[in-house]
Amino acid sequence: MQTAATDRRLNWLGGISVGSLVLALAMPATAVAQAAQIPNSVSPGAPTQVDPSPAQTAVVPEGQPADPAATTASQNSPETVPETVSADSPTAEIIVTGFRRSLDAALNVKRQSVSSVDAIVAEDIAKFPDQNLAESLQRIPGISIQRDAGEGRAITVRGLGAQFTRVRVNGLETVATSTDGASSNRDRAFDFNVFASELFNSIVVHKTAEASLDEGSLGAVVDLNTGNPLGGKTGFTLVGSAQASYNDLSKNFGPRLAGLLSWKSADGTFGMALSGAYTKTNNLELGNNSVRWAQGVFDSVGGTPCFTAPNRGGTYTNSAICDTAALAFHPRIPRYGSVRHDRERLGITGSIQWAPTESTKVSIDGLYSRFKETREEKWGEVLLRSNERSIDISNYTIDGNNNLVKATLNDAWVRTEHYLRKSQTEFYQLGGSWDQDVTDKLRFTLLGGFSKSDATIPVETTFVFDDRDAQGYSYDYTDMKRPKLTFGTSVTDPANFQLAEIRDRPSETINKFRTAQLRTEWDVAEGFQIKAGGMYRRFSFDTAGFSRDAVVCPNAGGKDVVLGTLTCSPNTLFGPTAVYGFPAGSLGEIFNLGKAGQPAGTTTSFLVPNIDAAAAYTKLYNRTPTVLVGDTRSVVEEVTGGYAEFDIKGDLFGLNYAANAGMRYAHTAQKSTGISSAVVGGVTVNTPATVGRSYDDWLPAMNVALFPTEKVILRGAIAKVLTRPSLGSLTPGGSVDGFNYRVTFGNPLLKPFRATAFDLAAEWYFAPQSIFSVAVFKKNIESFTVTQTRSGSFASTGLPLSVIPASSPAAGAPEGQLWQINAPVNGEGASLKGMEISLQSSFRFLPGFLKNFGFLANATFVDSSAGYSQGGPATAVTRPTFNPVTGAVVTPGGVLGALPNTTRTATLYGLSKRAYNGTLYYEDKKFSARGSVSYRSPYIDGSSATGNLFEGYNSTLNVDASLRYKLTPAVEVSLEGTNLTDNYRSRYTDLDANRNYENNHFGRTFLMGARFKM
Repeated sequence: MQTAATDRRLNWLGGISVGSLVLALAMPATAVAQAAQIPNSVSPGAPTQVDPSPAQTAVVPEGQPADPAATTASQNSPETVPETVSADSPTAEIIVTGFRRSLDAALNVKRQSVSSVDAIVAEDIAKFPDQNLAESLQRIPGISIQRDAGEGRAITVRGLGAQFTRVRVNGLETVATSTDGASSNRDRAFDFNVFASELFNSIVVHKTAEASLDEGSLGAVVDLNTGNPLGGKTGFTLVGSAQASYNDLSKNFGPRLAGLLSWKSADGTFGMALSGAYTKTNNLELGNNSVRWAQGVFDSVGGTPCFTAPNRGGTYTNSAICDTAALAFHPRIPRYGSVRHDRERLGITGSIQWAPTESTKVSIDGLYSRFKETREEKWGEVLLRSNERSIDISNYTIDGNNNLVKATLNDAWVRTEHYLRKSQTEFYQLGGSWDQDVTDKLRFTLLGGFSKSDATIPVETTFVFDDRDAQGYSYDYTDMKRPKLTFGTSVTDPANFQLAEIRDRPSETINKFRTAQLRTEWDVAEGFQIKAGGMYRRFSFDTAGFSRDAVVCPNAGGKDVVLGTLTCSPNTLFGPTAVYGFPAGSLGEIFNLGKAGQPAGTTTSFLVPNIDAAAAYTKLYNRTPTVLVGDTRSVVEEVTGGYAEFDIKGDLFGLNYAANAGMRYAHTAQKSTGISSAVVGGVTVNTPATVGRSYDDWLPAMNVALFPTEKVILRGAIAKVLTRPSLGSLTPGGSVDGFNYRVTFGNPLLKPFRATAFDLAAEWYFAPQSIFSVAVFKKNIESFTVTQTRSGSFASTGLPLSVIPASSPAAGAPEGQLWQINAPVNGEGASLKGMEISLQSSFRFLPGFLKNFGFLANATFVDSSAGYSQGGPATAVTRPTFNPVTGAVVTPGGVLGALPNTTRTATLYGLSKRAYNGTLYYEDKKFSARGSVSYRSPYIDGSSATGNLFEGYNSTLNVDASLRYKLTPAVEVSLEGTNLTDNYRSRYTDLDANRNYENNHFGRTFLMGARFKM
């Protein structure tokens, strides 16, 4: 029986996920035919970890027979519920379980909020609908995901990328970082692959802003909620699951284990829960990679010399055929290879709740996660990048997009690489909340906690074998995604190779959050409530990078710089007698490619360096690391402020309505620190440089919900929103990319991304577990960071030569070509608009077993417009100049001209114009099956380099499925499959030409196992 205090808690709309979640638990009768109602709510700070997953009660529509297949036992008395329910009673209840229950609870969350909210709820304790949190989120309209190593990592909401989305774990904002490709996430984006999905009971996505909702998002605020021991049954609950995963590309098995133990006192005032999850996988990624395309001047073209001397020196011949080949784009490093992803994930959560009275509840929640990965890459390639001057090309083809798609190369720079990175992310969070009813009309919640994410890379090592005068190499990109790469000179003979480069780049990225919030509610009168609160957040970001890189023979002759035992050839010497590294000898191992999608005739066996042997020989890890100036920086951000919000509900001329409107104030104080490098007395001195600033934002927000009928809700919202600048852009000083001749400066005075957001939606809850909804949205982004680009010499940057990475081509030739110099500046803004359409239904109207089917489908259409400035393709090759008196050569020519600054209008980064998701499911008393399809159209991922305009990803189509069977009410077996079509990840460079950047696949993954509950 509920007390008066409890009743008062259920009289108001919170508009926040936690309120909706509690209501989904506490008021099962509201699920009648999913009828829309004026939302009720709980107190403002209903425990942030409240779990909506306990069984929701659906009601058979009047006049319809109950469905025995959907009837199962309740949690408290599994053996007492009959398999059939009389159809005579118009209010006959059945208990909905499994995936249907998850859908029921999620719809209740959505329905009971005034603002635009979507949710995903666990099917049962420690049983999330998908193996990965991001992959669950992509079922929500407007959300697309980006995968890493075949699993979801980051999300895009309504066309806005991961940096525009804020994530809260148990009500506390946080950032968790992992690694992707060859680098860490060093920004505000949240990496969902850090956590096992079994640790969470619900995800709630807030798509519209409220004054009482944390600011900082242009896209969405995502709440991840762990367990709620007081929401479970009395006594002990034990749940466990064990699965074996198998990947058909790597042929490896791995364990996936999860468990939960909880206890609730008999009087319901005290509860504890402890859960854990562990997974280990060892999968492969196979495919090809061009490392972008570039222009470059070759030694000769089709037998026509381009210079008066071969390979080195001489002057440019001003040949038209040489100009044509030079200004066409060729692959910089065409290659096939493999990437091994050895991943281990451990997660632990703990929760204690104490409710000594109906007016008081205290909760303490802890979360720990450790994500370890060993990434190992092996590649066989040709290094055209910066080496075109020595290469002769013949038998070539230039296509309609000005791509040199096919050619035979002599004097080619053949390279094999072996890369190893060991990384670990440790995340922990401790938080607590105190919910108190002061009177029957006044209540508050005090919330606080801290979190830390520590992403370390103690080892990031690369060894390189070179053969710098190989003959008879050919490439053919006629099929852009599956090129044919054939090596003429043996690439398995150690006698052809020298160990030419060594690299190691350890790094660490630490994010810390501290948060304190006070939320209050005052019931002023019937239908009128005031919310007010204050908040303090402190976020710190520190990243440091180091280098042990060395080119064995960087100078014009002399001793090598690694061991000092090798006499290097002068760099003017070209041919088989040149010495530029240690003999490969016994330092290598044979690498066989496997099924990478390559066509017949592609070379598939290579000699690559052996990491252990090469490291021991060169004493790599004994070298003193140097600071990577561009990768060492920090940001400290303190936010203080508060909000006032007014909630009303009632009816106007018979039309029921609910609304909230208010103002949020945020004062942001930032300190950005980077490294400033200067040469003093011939020595490079690195000095920390710190820039501080602060700014204020007043953020009004209003949400309105109208209820024209029981089953229809009309929503509208308008709000001022912001996202603070990306962390990398705030860094004072600059970073140097000597491989692409690119310098990027930071700007610690960048303005936040500020926007006005408009939303309209209509929702029709036409049957149990069913909804048809349409939402339209628009964001006018008033301030938007853009990149300002120019071409210039390295000297013009004011940076010392010592900051150029030692292993890059620019280290040996800093003025070998013009540099692309970038800096972020405050732009004029951008616009975004779109539509979401969603349809979800169960087939209860069909006869027989067909009534056990159901489906979910949604489509998102988004468009945007923003202006970008980038370096476009070079349009000319420089000509030699001569002294008019003596005739001596002044400049030899034969260098690409400047990359012209090009302004283009395109979509926002990370925005796919179309996304479709569909799920067909079947569920009866014992058996359930589910199949899902997800499509995402192409999108731009960021700016590019070497004359390419933008780079991004082509469309993706993923298919997943699962089968489950209950052997007993307590034991279930399952079979699941992800990426069943073995979808390739296709990445491009240049938006117009769509040149191949990479095309890789990860194989299919299958999971088999069992789950029990006691």
